[in-house]
Amino acid sequence: MADGLRPACPDLREAGDGIAGTRRLEELCLNSSAPPGQLLYDGWLLRFSPGKAKRPRSINAVYPSTIALAEKIAHCERVYAERELPAIYRISEHTDPPALDALLDSQGYGRFGTTQVRFASIELAAAEGPGVFDPRPEEWFDMVGELRGSPVAHRSAHLARLTALPLAKRFVAIQEAGVTLATGFATLEDGYAGLFDVMTREGARRRGYARAVVAALLRWAWDQGARHAYLQVEEDNEPAILLYERFGFRPVYRYWYRAKAGDAP
Repeated sequence: MADGLRPACPDLREAGDGIAGTRRLEELCLNSSAPPGQLLYDGWLLRFSPGKAKRPRSINAVYPSTIALAEKIAHCERVYAERELPAIYRISEHTDPPALDALLDSQGYGRFGTTQVRFASIELAAAEGPGVFDPRPEEWFDMVGELRGSPVAHRSAHLARLTALPLAKRFVAIQEAGVTLATGFATLEDGYAGLFDVMTREGARRRGYARAVVAALLRWAWDQGARHAYLQVEEDNEPAILLYERFGFRPVYRYWYRAKAGDAP
């Protein structure tokens, strides 16, 4: 596997030879971030969300190509330029063909945002914790946008994308005196829970708020019948990685992005 990572959980290997299991995990990750607007082009999934998140506005090479790579890259640049969006590629061990990464590098697409996909068996005892607030989706998106400092347009795109997902979801937050301290949400598909947007207000970190959010989401997932969970965390986010490891999340594979100079978020 890429970068020396191996499936950390036997459940992934039960799907086949390990690669098959991680491919299913990649499908879950793509499904949970699907924007309302996307196109398939010769095996590449082109996504056009205008929000801040990179996954729902990236190019993902998921199936073998029949068109020359240079021609496909030029086509994607035109398609994204027409929509006034940068062409951002998401690359992982599942990228087909593997040579795409080196070709993009040679054409000036710099690498950034290396992210670990982590997987865990849900341990209910480890998910004990205080209750959290269940805001309405519209309220929750404003909370996340405020923590991120996102403009209203990006918040609206985030809301449209997540509310359109055909998956069970739960949005949670922690507030004190009307101030949002932490947020998170989870999706559920095929018995797997995905955890996203676990954020803590700057100045309120290291007080257990993120742990309470993760625990609440895992309890909800367990109650919905899920026994496994996954998440994505940027590789240089050491505090978050330490938190997730306490819940048993172990790295399975990495992905990263490539974009032209000036186009990286």
